[in-house]
Parts: sequence; C-alpha cells; structure tokens
Amino acid sequence: QVQFVESGGDLVQPGGSLRLSCVTSGFTFSSNFMDWYRQAPGKQREFVAGISAGGDPIYADDVKDRFTISRDNAKGTLYLQMNNLKPEDTAAYYCHTTLGFQGNWGRGTQVTVSS
Repeated sequence: QVQFVESGGDLVQPGGSLRLSCVTSGFTFSSNFMDWYRQAPGKQREFVAGISAGGDPIYADDVKDRFTISRDNAKGTLYLQMNNLKPEDTAAYYCHTTLGFQGNWGRGTQVTVSS
C-alpha cells in the first residue's frame, strides 16, 4: 500500500523558513520522480517543485531561488526547504508521485505565512 506522510507545516512570519518532509512507503521510492504541490483556499492545486530519481530538480517560477527540493533515497523521504516565505505561499502542501497511470497523494501539511 502506497503511503505518504507529510509533516513540517506551521505558522511562520514573512521572511521565515520551514522544512517540509514526506515519508513514503509501499513503492520503490528511489526509482520515481517525486514532487510537491500546493493548494491555497479557493484555488487550484499547483506544482511547486519536482525532483528526478537521479536528483535533478525543477521549480515553479515563483519559488525558484527560495525553495529547495531534495530526497533521501535510503530513507524514502522527500524534503522541501522553504526560505524567505511570503504570505502568498500560504497553502496546504502535498507530496505526489505517479505510479503507472495513477497519481498518488499525501494528506498534506498546512503552511501559513502571516505576521
């Protein structure tokens, strides 16, 4: 059974930092492209960052230079380091991968950026 457990979300002031984690199980993590999405209230879920099995990252334009995605294949864990957070980063953040033709999602972790 594929499982994702996200953690690390919190309330943080603008300019602050957070590190999200996604612990996975039930599939061969090291072989899969992994990514983070986010969804703000009233908005569609959007891509934030992705990382290939070999560790090559890609980012959405509005998080480039502020967020860093990484992975620990030995631990089956995906990370998102978020720096210089802005109020518009407020959202639920979800870990995701596609297995076969099936998208797989965690339950998300809430990030709130507010003073």
